[in-house]
Amino acid sequence: MKKSCVELVEKQVQVELHASMTYLAMGAHFSQDTYNRPGFAKLFFEAATEEREHATKLLKYLSMRGQLTKDLGDIIQKIDPLKEFWQSGVSALEDALSLEVHVTRTIKHIIKICDEEPNDYHFVDYLTTEFLDEQHRGQRDLAGKLTTLGKMKNGPQKELAEFLFDKKLLNGEV
Repeated sequence: MKKSCVELVEKQVQVELHASMTYLAMGAHFSQDTYNRPGFAKLFFEAATEEREHATKLLKYLSMRGQLTKDLGDIIQKIDPLKEFWQSGVSALEDALSLEVHVTRTIKHIIKICDEEPNDYHFVDYLTTEFLDEQHRGQRDLAGKLTTLGKMKNGPQKELAEFLFDKKLLNGEV
């Protein structure tokens, strides 16, 4: 692997772990008894696990290619979530969608750089099949959830919208 690709992958590990920590903070926020939105908490805890798994996959890929030569402390640094409080489910979904768009952009950037001469076809294919498709599906899913909740909040029972949406999330209906 060319050095620039290795460095970008190491940075992407940080990006994935940052997303994971942000989702973990979202899950914890919605789990608090003062907020009590178990459906949102479940959604965000699952997203945290997924992003952490992405970081793990990238580290394993570097290891497979013989490129995991740095001290892990140089790759995995202190990671803080985006924030720790959200006013509503809508604001959390908006932040989640923005986060996913950012992660997708960084993956596309890595693909672009690593596809230049000398091409690393194997790595580009790995990123495209293992990450990019999942990122696009995740963005679409979050955008759909955000639209649905937004429409519910504009309906006749707007005071109940987030509560009802949370129950649908918990039951896997959205």
